[in-house]
Amino acid sequence: MSAASVAGVSERKSMDRWLGDGGMAIIGALGGSFESYGVDGEDLGWVSGSFAPTPMACNPHGAVQAGVHSVILDAAMNFCVNAALIGRDRTEATIEMTTELMRPALLDTHYVVRGDVLRLARQIAYAEATISSDEGKLISRSTGTFLVHRSTST
Repeated sequence: MSAASVAGVSERKSMDRWLGDGGMAIIGALGGSFESYGVDGEDLGWVSGSFAPTPMACNPHGAVQAGVHSVILDAAMNFCVNAALIGRDRTEATIEMTTELMRPALLDTHYVVRGDVLRLARQIAYAEATISSDEGKLISRSTGTFLVHRSTST
């Protein structure tokens, strides 16, 4: 299928080329990877992936720095918003973001990353992302507000 409109409705774009490091080498260097994405029944995007912190992501004691959590979580939220958009629409900027760390993330440990769109309006999107242990314990969480660029051509 093409990105052209079908029955007056534009199709969702493929985000496949952004799987892996999300198009940002820093994500892969920190140990992050996006593995699957989609749109739920309310046309809200989601992304799932993993995070296995590398030495670059950690302090000398092997704990992931707060800023690294923010980088991974911001990328997950941007990915899930873009997964929900159609045609050439895209996120333009992170307007606001809050990150909370509940437990330490440690070097060479595997974590699950999840991003979900909470609300998608014409110019603004609201999303959240989490990093959790394989056992489901919440490690860190972020919420964000994103500026959406809508393409004038379809």
